[in-house]
Amino acid sequence: MSVVTPKRFTIDEYHQLIELGFLKEGDRIELIRGELIQMVAKGTPHTVCGSILCRQLDRLLGDTVVIRRQDPITLPNQSEPEPDVVIARGRDEDYLAHHPYPQDILLVIEISDSTLTYDQTKKLEIYAEAEILNYWIVDLNALQLERYSQPYQDTHGKFNYLSKQISLPNQSVAIPGFEDISLELSRVFLSSATDKDKL
Repeated sequence: MSVVTPKRFTIDEYHQLIELGFLKEGDRIELIRGELIQMVAKGTPHTVCGSILCRQLDRLLGDTVVIRRQDPITLPNQSEPEPDVVIARGRDEDYLAHHPYPQDILLVIEISDSTLTYDQTKKLEIYAEAEILNYWIVDLNALQLERYSQPYQDTHGKFNYLSKQISLPNQSVAIPGFEDISLELSRVFLSSATDKDKL
C-alpha cells in the first residue's frame, strides 16, 4: 500500500512561492518544519493585547532594539514562523536582506488563547531546537505569563526548555537582555481581565 506524504518546502522554495504570488500576505500562512500551516484568526483580546504589549516594549526599550510584530523569523529547521512579538538586536534596516535569525533574537513572544496547546508544544519545540534563548507565552485564558529559557535536547531527541516560570498579572518581569528594565504585566493583561469581567 502506498503512503501519501505531504510536500515539504525549503525556506528558499517558500520564498519563491511568495515572490511568484502563490502566497499573499492576507493568506496568513507560516512555514513550520517545511509544511505550510494556516494561522488561526486572531480575536479582539489577542489583537488588543498585542498592541498594548508592543507599545509597552517600545516605551521601555526605545531604539535600543528592533520590536517586530507578527513578522517572520528564519530558523534552521526549515521554519519561518511569524510570532506575535519579537525583540531582535540592531536596527530595522539590519533586516532588509533577511529576517532575524536565532542569534539575532533576544525574545520571542506568542499571545495565546485558542492556540495555547500549539504554542506550548509545536511552537515551543521549534524555538527550542533553533536555540531561541527566551520564549514567552502570554496566556490570555489563565491570565498568566509563561517564561521559558535554557533550550536543550533530551535523550530521546526532543527539544524543550529547562526552565519554565509562571508570572501573574500583578507582577513585573525583567526583559531578557535588559535585566534592569521591568515590564509590568498588569498593563499587558488589562484588556483581557476587563473583557473577562464583562462575561
